[in-house]
Amino acid sequence: MSELLVYIRMRHKVEVKANQHVKVGELAQIIAEPLIREKIIHLPIHQVKPSDKNFVLIDVMKVIIAISEAVPHSDVQSIGAAQTILEVKMKSKRIEPVYFVFIWLLLFIGAGMAIMNFHEDVSMREVHQRMFTTVTGNEIAKPLLLQVPYSIGLGLGMIIFFNHVFRKRLNEEPSPLEVEMFKYQQDLDQYITHHENSESETKLNDH
Repeated sequence: MSELLVYIRMRHKVEVKANQHVKVGELAQIIAEPLIREKIIHLPIHQVKPSDKNFVLIDVMKVIIAISEAVPHSDVQSIGAAQTILEVKMKSKRIEPVYFVFIWLLLFIGAGMAIMNFHEDVSMREVHQRMFTTVTGNEIAKPLLLQVPYSIGLGLGMIIFFNHVFRKRLNEEPSPLEVEMFKYQQDLDQYITHHENSESETKLNDH
């Protein structure tokens, strides 16, 4: 009897819920004959348990074994990644308005203090005074003609830098913060893949 070709591509990361029964079709993309594919995508592969905590790593070998048992004469070919990370989404608690206001004030005051300390370190007030004197020829203690546009430009510059106005994105280009968060997520996924995979290391006993 000829072997049935089955191609699978493991997804990088899948969000799951607590106590969810995860099926092969949720973990991987499947290419096979329609009837075989329909059978494979409904194969149970893992049930999320409280002991799994936040992350579970499913290796492609576990999926291949499950498919081979369900479809005995199948030839399973794996393409792409060898593991899928299951990220268990817990029920998020609702933030009380008091805590929201407290955190907002804390961040607002902290950001303001950071900007003021920076301006004090570089003597920004004296720089504005000198620029005003150079341009107009008059000496003034508070050159608001420069300070007000500078303050507005500072806020606009931060909006352009972070590429967001509240939740609205200015354009499709990612902001530097989003790029750094992406790099951090990549490092985190790589760490999880290495440390959650018990088959990645084999210890040889001394004889």
